[in-house]
Amino acid sequence: MFLTISTTGTPERPATDLGFLLHKHPDNAQIFSTSYGTAHVLYPEATVERCTAALLLEVDAVALVRRGKGKGRGGAPDAALAQYVNDRPYAASSLLAVALSAVFSSAMKGQCAARPELPADPRPLRIEVPALPARGGADLVRGLFEPLGWTVTAEPVPLDVRFPEWGDSRYVRLELAAEKLTLAEALRHLYVLLPVLDDAKHYWVSSDEVDKLLRAGEGWLPDHPEHKLITSRYLSRRWSLTREAMERLELVRLAETDDTEVEAIDNAVDEETDTEEKPVPLAVLRRDAILAALHASGASRVLDLGCGQGQLVQALLKDTRFTEIVGVDVSMRALTIASRRLKLDRMGERQAARVQLVQGSLAYTDRRLKGYDAAVLSEVVEHLDLPRLPALEYAVFGSARPRTVLVTTPNVEYNVRWETLPAGHSRHSDHRFEWTREEFRAWARRVAERHGYDVEFTPVGLDDPEVGPPTQMAVFTLATATATATATATPTPTAKEEKAA
Repeated sequence: MFLTISTTGTPERPATDLGFLLHKHPDNAQIFSTSYGTAHVLYPEATVERCTAALLLEVDAVALVRRGKGKGRGGAPDAALAQYVNDRPYAASSLLAVALSAVFSSAMKGQCAARPELPADPRPLRIEVPALPARGGADLVRGLFEPLGWTVTAEPVPLDVRFPEWGDSRYVRLELAAEKLTLAEALRHLYVLLPVLDDAKHYWVSSDEVDKLLRAGEGWLPDHPEHKLITSRYLSRRWSLTREAMERLELVRLAETDDTEVEAIDNAVDEETDTEEKPVPLAVLRRDAILAALHASGASRVLDLGCGQGQLVQALLKDTRFTEIVGVDVSMRALTIASRRLKLDRMGERQAARVQLVQGSLAYTDRRLKGYDAAVLSEVVEHLDLPRLPALEYAVFGSARPRTVLVTTPNVEYNVRWETLPAGHSRHSDHRFEWTREEFRAWARRVAERHGYDVEFTPVGLDDPEVGPPTQMAVFTLATATATATATATPTPTAKEEKAA
């Protein structure tokens, strides 16, 4: 396997800076031992104006078979010859990607001890791969590399130049050119996309491959138009790993949209304490109040928006009146904990058909949330910055428009009754605000009027005569739904009754 990386330069910015970036001196030919053969790094040219580094990987086919233990391409019992006679020594694949990562690890991370300023400096780059397997052809090669800023030349390699009528092979000769790209970005693109184009890996794909993909894809993979194909092929089409990677990529995309860090948006789970609230009877009272309100509304298909660790979803599942339950949260950690709590992997088929956990942000409209009987926002609104509330209001009341919406939130007036809560402090460090009863009711009435709902208020917990209940709940009912329900509830007179009248 063979690959070259070239750059051009000037006396002020010599091309030989490539040696510093790769941590390989242009005057030396270096050899590195790998698990599947020997890697050579050499410089065919190294001048101020132009510098080229070459990576040559000599694959030991016997070692590949022995270490693979019969897995992967050519590992079937009836394909013993294919284990030894194949394209592995010649065509760039996951073997070359692993060699890139091992030999140029510092360059791929964007590190340069001798010249720390160099890795962040974009430069003209040219990469050539004489034989690249491309399952999908030259069009797929262009579709993968061009969105990343590369000018792509992908020439199909004929099966045999002496017999053109045989057509082209699945291999291409690849040339990539970019005017301004960092070397670290280029190496990460190759590390991910070489095995994607080959659509095969020479080693067992385990869960840590998801972390490798996300590290190498940082900054470009979430927004790539072919990110689904890249993720699926890189993870050898293992659906469980692909799903995990796609969920984490969606979290990255949401964080970038909000111009914040992933850790800041994925904060529904407190790493140091259990937010289950088991010792606090108020958590149980709150769930009981929500269940009672849902029963009164006649809802059977329910959304738990901001479901967190799944306590309410678990309670809803125990009640057979709820035929479809969807838990939505932006935090993948919370959804993972909820899945474990519900034992989704061991749940019976009929029970599993009633529940679904999905990742999503309540600040954006989502077609998946339309058409449900009821939606619950339990202890959610106070976790949003006030300027973000209108977006949540429209996403829930304006776009999804369930017949019933339940909103619970702390009553800040009751905080004086908590002996362990210092004066002036919120109940949770992540609360952006806590409303008085009047503030909550004013907000709820504005939302109801704006979106065509009626609203009523219910105390949750002991209703203190001076400061009110610890939790306040608003029950929104769609005005048209109320009218329809009233009409349906009015009995139609029989013919005998009409005659009597």
